Amino acid sequence: MSDERLSPGDEELVRVASLQRERAYAPYSRYKVGAAIRTKRNKIHSGANVENTSYGLTVCAERAAVFTAVNAGDRELDAIAIVIAGDELPSPCGACRQVLYEFGPAMRVILATTTGKRRATTLAELLPDAFGPASLPPAS
Repeated sequence: MSDERLSPGDEELVRVASLQRERAYAPYSRYKVGAAIRTKRNKIHSGANVENTSYGLTVCAERAAVFTAVNAGDRELDAIAIVIAGDELPSPCGACRQVLYEFGPAMRVILATTTGKRRATTLAELLPDAFGPASLPPAS
């Protein structure tokens, strides 16, 4: 995983994601996650994970943030920050990586903890040989 430097804008995303993490509903795993997405229009949308007794109905913070952005009319995503507590850096699950790719194949991904650990990478590095809209045959 690459270790790019964080920009001041990246730190703002981490700050928003950290605040959003406090809103997470994680009574089962107790693994609270916050995410903040910056769009190409320089708007920030955020989300937190929301668990459910039926685990398959749980929504990750990253997807919550994407869905919030899309519902606000922003479909071109530039960067995401993902924040968890502790010293171990988070990593988006496969479903989240695929959803992120749909709206920002070239996005930066900032992984962070509440203890100050940071790492910046790219979605392309996290999801090589991705399947996306360009992979589909043209509509007839």
